[in-house]
Amino acid sequence: MASWCGSSCFQIPAIDGDALRNRALLAAGIGCLSAVAGTSFWRSSSSSKRSLPLTCLSISSDARIKESVKTEKAPAALGPYSQAIKANNLLFVSGVLGLVPETGKFISDDVEDQTQQLLKNMGEILKAGGASYSSVVKTTIMLADLNDFKKVNEIYAQYFPSPFPARSTYQVAALPLNAKIEIECIATL
Repeated sequence: MASWCGSSCFQIPAIDGDALRNRALLAAGIGCLSAVAGTSFWRSSSSSKRSLPLTCLSISSDARIKESVKTEKAPAALGPYSQAIKANNLLFVSGVLGLVPETGKFISDDVEDQTQQLLKNMGEILKAGGASYSSVVKTTIMLADLNDFKKVNEIYAQYFPSPFPARSTYQVAALPLNAKIEIECIATL
């Protein structure tokens, strides 16, 4: 029996259904991932038989499963994006800058000051989303100058308790508003 799984965006080659049935370990974990919002397809070439007992997973962009988080205690988004999004028991915090919420200006041109202010802003967004520094599982730090890495680490360690989140740090060509640092994170809810 030949079966296939696909979507309007891409097609996955035929899968030999009989071979899969004989592999009990695979049957529980094999599925197909559909990039079509809220849809997945599983068809069998044999119309008299039901489809294989495999799960097809979907990625959905259904607005009902994601919720925007917004707080006035952190700077507003600088473009068409949310300060954070809640989805699937996770909180995705957009890149945060060291802007003072009341003025929309940087606290100073100093990377240490911007880092302190940025992490205060991030804390307010985390709080508004029902999370905290201790629930952060991943951060991404973008620096205008990687030579600031040590200074940033000293401040960063004051905010995130052990076990520290997984983290990536990059030097980038430029940041919004010529910031010295930007940090984004993912937290559990």
